[in-house]
Amino acid sequence: ERNQRLFYKLLIDNVEELLPVVYTPTVGEACQKYGSIFRRPQGLYLSLKEKGKILQVLKNWPERSIQVVVVTDGERILGLGDLGCQGMGIPVGKLALYTALGSVRPSACLPITIDVGTNNGSLLKDEFYIGLKKKRATGQEYYEFLHEFMCAVKQNYGEKILIQFEDFANHNAFELLGRYKNTHLVFNDDIQGTAAVVLAGLVAALKQLSRNLVDQTFLFLGAGEAGTGMAELIALEMSKQGNTSVAEARKRIWLVDSKGLIVESRMESLQEFKKPWAHDHEPIEELLDAVKAIKPTVLIGSSGVGRTFTKEVIEAMTAVNEKPVIMALSNPTSQSECTAEEAYTWSQGRAIFASGSPFDPVQINGKVFVPGQANNAYIFPGLGLGLVISGAIRVHDQMLLVAAEELGGQVSGENFNKGMIYPPFSKIRDISAHIAAKVAAKAYELGVATRLPQPTDLIKYAKSCMYSPVYRNYR
Repeated sequence: ERNQRLFYKLLIDNVEELLPVVYTPTVGEACQKYGSIFRRPQGLYLSLKEKGKILQVLKNWPERSIQVVVVTDGERILGLGDLGCQGMGIPVGKLALYTALGSVRPSACLPITIDVGTNNGSLLKDEFYIGLKKKRATGQEYYEFLHEFMCAVKQNYGEKILIQFEDFANHNAFELLGRYKNTHLVFNDDIQGTAAVVLAGLVAALKQLSRNLVDQTFLFLGAGEAGTGMAELIALEMSKQGNTSVAEARKRIWLVDSKGLIVESRMESLQEFKKPWAHDHEPIEELLDAVKAIKPTVLIGSSGVGRTFTKEVIEAMTAVNEKPVIMALSNPTSQSECTAEEAYTWSQGRAIFASGSPFDPVQINGKVFVPGQANNAYIFPGLGLGLVISGAIRVHDQMLLVAAEELGGQVSGENFNKGMIYPPFSKIRDISAHIAAKVAAKAYELGVATRLPQPTDLIKYAKSCMYSPVYRNYR
């Protein structure tokens, strides 16, 4: 707030140290306490009371040339649940990373929180709660308000404005992405960004292990927007690599939700987005029993429930795999399915581990393991930069695949020997430029890029467009 340029200079130069302060896990705590630390608005609030006037409110924002909007309704903030208007910390934090890691100008970023009420009883009673003190709007009232918002953003900022949905509840997240992906430049980070960064980690791990993606068996704990989004992108990449149908690839991917393994006998009670993952198998309620029955090579957690990868589960994974891949992705740290230390200790140092929140290096039998962090910050800043520099008007799944492949390809053998399946964050701006170039190239290839003619060297062009926090020299 006091010195934006200096803030970004400090963040860019010390990104590995400061990322956990600007984003996970500190951002979760900041959202929980947002009402009591609020000084002045850092983003734009749109309240239900402004229905019919959203375009007018958008025009009040002082910056005119906006390129990226990150929007939340605060209903599912990380693994913390409904924080209502206090969820503003998420769009603010995400856009700080768009600037620091993807080098989009800070003035071109707009954080928005849509205030449709909250179902959090303690917030409704809190004198410091900054939002509407009413239960959440749902159904037609909610979707009419969101539709007015989507139309107003496009009318005010044009066809090329990138709208990133963030931390919406499952039922709304899939519905909104489905409704607007063919008419707007939209991207859901929880569904698509998480999926791309997880796929990148798998690409890197399997390359180092000389294993093929198409031969793996996946088991997910958690079948919400993150779990099904990851599963779908992995299936798309398997179908691309193995030259098979996506339906065939899905057969190697199994999901467990709160009621157990998703199987065909549960089809009638399943939500629509879970139905493609219902396979022919007898019902299994417990994760441990599912691991023993399915014998997965890769175990991925996105359940939002901490300590669900128990000692028995990790041991069962190690019993059927020489090098089990275990990804405990739920945020913040308290919700992680297991810690890095638990994964390495219970697998006798054989697990290839990544988490959503940062963990310290672990020493087992004299060897130091550096756990990877499957952080969406590896993907969305580069993806956003690629969309901006190409003037793209739509986001396609192929763009996510090339972004994941590029990130996975940046992991060296030296990184992997330390246990890392992601490159060090110290190189993130260079990585973002390479991802942006791949995404932009795909946008031109698919015919959705509007910035013509296409630059001959997209990496060089991406780097030339990157914001740098330096003071101009006037002498």
